[in-house]
Amino acid sequence: MRVRRKRLGLRALRKRRELRPVADRTADLSRRDILLFCTQRNEGARLPHFLDYYRALGVNHFFFVDNDSDDGSLQILARQKDVSVWTTRASYKRSRYGVDWMNWLLRRYGHGHWCLTVDPDELFVYPFCDTRPLRALTDWLEASNVKSFGAMLLDMYPKGRIDAQPYQPGDDPLRIACWFDAGNYAITRNPQLWNLWIQGGPRARVFFRDTPEKAPALNKIPLVKWDRRYVYVSSTHNLLPRGLNLTYDEWGGEKTSGMLLHTKFLSTFPQKAEEELARRQHYGASREYIAYADGIRDNPDLWCRFSEKYINWRQLEILGLMSKGNWA
Repeated sequence: MRVRRKRLGLRALRKRRELRPVADRTADLSRRDILLFCTQRNEGARLPHFLDYYRALGVNHFFFVDNDSDDGSLQILARQKDVSVWTTRASYKRSRYGVDWMNWLLRRYGHGHWCLTVDPDELFVYPFCDTRPLRALTDWLEASNVKSFGAMLLDMYPKGRIDAQPYQPGDDPLRIACWFDAGNYAITRNPQLWNLWIQGGPRARVFFRDTPEKAPALNKIPLVKWDRRYVYVSSTHNLLPRGLNLTYDEWGGEKTSGMLLHTKFLSTFPQKAEEELARRQHYGASREYIAYADGIRDNPDLWCRFSEKYINWRQLEILGLMSKGNWA
């Protein structure tokens, strides 16, 4: 595992050459800043709400890698005073789906900071997020000597056709995609890296109903007190050293955990699915996007009679999808 970690670190060092700075505001960083890291391509419609959402949580500075966008999103990011952005035309696939780029930026700028690594369609939710800023959570984790914080990815979707309600730039995606599956999840333990492996939800139910074992993983570890020795291995599903993946209680108790509300399924999704399928830059020969494109052509209604409408984090805790643990 130590050799593997060093190898991934060296990959990140090599891949830094693919990144060209567009707006580097890292001189403004202070020691206690909470940082957010993100790779994006053509997410201009989502960015205004994404930035406002995480600023309100307490993120102090954003690090973006723009992968050859042509929708103006790079220009949007470059104008933000709390954003540093790099651009690249290199292969997303050959950067291990952006993980090499993120590992480099985390190593270069994240050391000693609490770092949140998310996608543009993910909204982080944690216990008491409606009354306590992200700093309160990281201070408590640090006082408890906890270096990583796990979150399950929860697929959000509208009621009715995905394209029935147009999504406008700057809109809150949860205004449209406000439903989720309360059950239908399978959890196993990765014996090699020790992280949990979670599958299920509407993607398994609709797009992978015949092969649910191939459904996308829903386990993530987005929040880490970063050290330059750390690396993400596969997206934010797991890290090395592997002790960082033990974000759960093995003895029947509950550790504090969060959620990532995944707002992929908006009216913009059918076009995005076709675009990404054509690019063939995603994991497993883009089998996930093949399934999406095949299903979306029929405009499936992801809603079912067991769907729940999202209210707040307390609802998710009551349903057993996240836990406040012993954080009171």
